[in-house]
Amino acid sequence: MGDAARQRSSGVPAAAADPAPGSDVPPDETAVVIDVMVDDDGWSAVPDAEGVAERAARAALASLGDEVPPGAEMAITLTDDARIRILNRDWRDKDKATNVLSFPSPDLPEDVTPQPLGDVIVARETLLAEALAEDKRPQDHLAHLVVHGTLHLMGFDHEDDAEAEEMEAAERQILAGLGISDPYALPTES
Repeated sequence: MGDAARQRSSGVPAAAADPAPGSDVPPDETAVVIDVMVDDDGWSAVPDAEGVAERAARAALASLGDEVPPGAEMAITLTDDARIRILNRDWRDKDKATNVLSFPSPDLPEDVTPQPLGDVIVARETLLAEALAEDKRPQDHLAHLVVHGTLHLMGFDHEDDAEAEEMEAAERQILAGLGISDPYALPTES
């Protein structure tokens, strides 16, 4: 895929954007920077995928308050099943596509700026197939996967039942704040 298909979002909220030229207001160096990169043209099938991903990550980070270091940064890559399969194989010894992967940054001294949180990578085909099978809007499922991945970057896990319950409760609360229904609710019978 050519460079024209690769897009990038600054991730800086409007309130923290660089000031107008000649302004005495410095840029907000404590704002979290979120880079959203699209490396698969098929993401155009998900309306506002970049914006949905960024809003979901910001909501997840906002829910954690002071746990997020000032001036942190993270990256979200919207990719395809082929690329995520390679990552899943190389990093997790699972030779199959998956919906989302998270790669937290290693612990660094607090004086390192910006503080990298890590990377969240989402696979389009798997996301769309799951959304269809679970009768969810693709944008809502994308938001859920990004929230899930962002929480992983911040130390949440689901290795045991107690961890899974804590992480799922956080996801439900964050998604509700975005106007998205409980992703773990069983479908209602019609």
